[in-house]
Amino acid sequence: MQKLIINQTNQLQKWVLTCFILASVACQSQTEKVSKNIKNKQMTDQINPIETDTAIFGAGCFWCVEAVFQRVPGVQKLVSGYSGGQTIDPTYKEVCEGNTGHAEVVMVVYNPKEVSFETLLSVFWQTHNPTTLNRQGNDIGTQYRSAIFYVNEVQKTLSEQIKAELDKSGAFDAPILTEITALSKFYNAEDYHQNYYNQNSSQGYCQYVIAPKLEKFEKVFGEQFRKK
Repeated sequence: MQKLIINQTNQLQKWVLTCFILASVACQSQTEKVSKNIKNKQMTDQINPIETDTAIFGAGCFWCVEAVFQRVPGVQKLVSGYSGGQTIDPTYKEVCEGNTGHAEVVMVVYNPKEVSFETLLSVFWQTHNPTTLNRQGNDIGTQYRSAIFYVNEVQKTLSEQIKAELDKSGAFDAPILTEITALSKFYNAEDYHQNYYNQNSSQGYCQYVIAPKLEKFEKVFGEQFRKK
């Protein structure tokens, strides 16, 4: 059984890698165009080169998502929060009631010279189940939906193309239901949600839900990042 799981994981890695290569090539011209526009604007406005980029992902409980991306080299800052809904400045209680429309998300601030958006997408899709609607394991509700809130057109194009390639390749047993939407607002979650796993690793949810997810992350990505 363990051998079967390892084989399935390896196959998923191959599918994801192939899809990322195809989508990255297709998106190269657009990326260069956007980069050129940014460079020209920086020269005109005399602004220092951008050193960090931002990505926002929802993949179930934000405690889990934060813990995973904390282990990705090149990620400089993480903020758990809420996006995608209509309620202004929601509280955790309101979001959990399922009436705000918000998803639990994590803002990932990263150095694009050290880690690419494509790599972050690979981590995102391989560390949760994007085929379940409004659910991750026993966490059920619209706040736990799989979501990418893109901040520019390059992120939008890459996310949509890679999602399509993954579906086409049969990398998952069912269609990917990940929502890909432009970021409207991001609201910081309460302070006690920040850096949650590192501060509460002995807590029951952390032991039974987050720790196994981190083990999977290490199995899939550990060697890749150690080589870097």
